[in-house]
Amino acid sequence: MNTKILMTSSALFLAIIGILLSFLPNEILEYLNVEPNIITILFVKIMSALYMGFGILNAMAKGTLIGGIYNRPIAIGNLMHFGVGAIALVKIASKIQVHSEIIISLAAVYVIFAILFVYVFKTNPTKVK
Repeated sequence: MNTKILMTSSALFLAIIGILLSFLPNEILEYLNVEPNIITILFVKIMSALYMGFGILNAMAKGTLIGGIYNRPIAIGNLMHFGVGAIALVKIASKIQVHSEIIISLAAVYVIFAILFVYVFKTNPTKVK
């Protein structure tokens, strides 16, 4: 599998979410019907830093071999993030009543990335010419 495409697409996805959370925390919280206060804004900004950090990590690792024993921490970190995120989003998708389209679309993206990172984690990489 060409992990360069996977790492680039996951880096873009994570960076876009991180940038949006960083620059529009009040607007996002209001859209989700959460009252913005100093604590919720702080948590959103910390979450933004996590997303941007993971995005940068994936962007910097896109040119390296990933899978099997190569760059195992990067593969398992992404697998944990997308796997646990997918489970949480799928569990809540049927229970949420406001803006369920956001949760369902995020769940779909997270499930796809989780499956791809399971594949990367379980297989040995091949060099692409």
